[in-house]
Amino acid sequence: MPEKKSFYGWKLVAVLFTLDFINMGFPYYGGSIINGYMVHDIKMSSSTYGWGFTILNLFVGIAAVLVALAIVKWGIRKTFMLGSLIIGLNALFLGFVASKPIHYLIGFGVVNGTGMSFATLVPCATGVTRWFRRYRGAMMGLTLSASGISGFFLPPLLDKLIREGGGNWHVGWRIVAGAMVLSGLIAFLFVRESPESMGQTVDGLPESEQAQPSRSDALATKHEWTAGQAYGTAAYWLVAIAGIAATFPYFLFIAHWVKNLRGVGIAPLQAAFGMSLLTIGTLGGRWLGGFLMDYLNARLVFVLGASLYFISSYLAITSSVTTLDLAYVASALQGIAYGWTYSGTNTMIGHYYGRSAYPKLSGMYILLTSCGASPAGWVGGKIFDVYGSYVKAFELDAVLAAIGIIAILFAVMPTPGETVAIPAAAKTAEAAVS
Repeated sequence: MPEKKSFYGWKLVAVLFTLDFINMGFPYYGGSIINGYMVHDIKMSSSTYGWGFTILNLFVGIAAVLVALAIVKWGIRKTFMLGSLIIGLNALFLGFVASKPIHYLIGFGVVNGTGMSFATLVPCATGVTRWFRRYRGAMMGLTLSASGISGFFLPPLLDKLIREGGGNWHVGWRIVAGAMVLSGLIAFLFVRESPESMGQTVDGLPESEQAQPSRSDALATKHEWTAGQAYGTAAYWLVAIAGIAATFPYFLFIAHWVKNLRGVGIAPLQAAFGMSLLTIGTLGGRWLGGFLMDYLNARLVFVLGASLYFISSYLAITSSVTTLDLAYVASALQGIAYGWTYSGTNTMIGHYYGRSAYPKLSGMYILLTSCGASPAGWVGGKIFDVYGSYVKAFELDAVLAAIGIIAILFAVMPTPGETVAIPAAAKTAEAAVS
């Protein structure tokens, strides 16, 4: 009797976790530390510096539609490998050639953002959605928490290496290039497309158990929507609005939090630790948010997570060298709020619309949220240039959190047959994917 194969989904989660750790941690969180040294060598205004993050976030979203197309045409594994190649070649450019603001804007912003889109969220989330239903929220949170761990460990490590190298930030980008070689090899050797491709089933359960009632039935649909049908529901667009409102504050923090902490008198190493707490907070948030998505109503999960933005924004406003502990709490809560809502919205799309349309729906969602929240880096820099502080920026973050909560409260799980008018922009993007 042939030996029954163990469910590969558990192994795949470990693989996706590793890829997210490398592909988000090195070029994005590590890049924020590298850029902190670069800005002293390549002179630019705060708003120009912020534009680099704005452009990166914008191109993560713009490229997401192409990522969805790549997944449909070539599969998850080749999409990951293409992303690693783009990031790696760009890191070599930044590590050996970059010397002007335009190099920073194009390299870190345009190309790095495009590569990250191919190598992180959409393929990771698609893999989890294809392999899991009953455990989808927990596995989504676990997989996407990897970048939080890398964000905790990599900033201090890269900061130490660059300081020991006399502040030579080019070395940091060369390290990123080496990491991309490793991620490409991992994707090639270990990524698998779907349980069906290996003769297995969703969640690793026998066919006889797939139809049995479970706790997830009230939380996740069994109807496989098409992308066009999903775009015709109000819930999809409300989730996107909530996603934009929950992403903007984090994008602003990533771009300016270290600069803000240094500006109020906090030492560089302590400011880097603040960034570490911000990113490690996303780890706890993604774990907790994803776990709760398997047990609680998705809208309630989002509201609980987004409410933390109010506390974080207040503490960020009061941060100073004499209130360092409160600044650290603000860092952690900001990360928890983002990670929590991030897992919630990405899992919600899978819960509401099923596996088949997920790559396209996820790609469109990332396009909308990344583009909608991409001005955060520029807005934060502009506010600082005008007011000389980030107080107004943190107040704006709290307002956006409230908008996200209001939007998600109306995003009830749709039923087959429910439709609304589809925005023309969605039709155009969908045609590009199809």
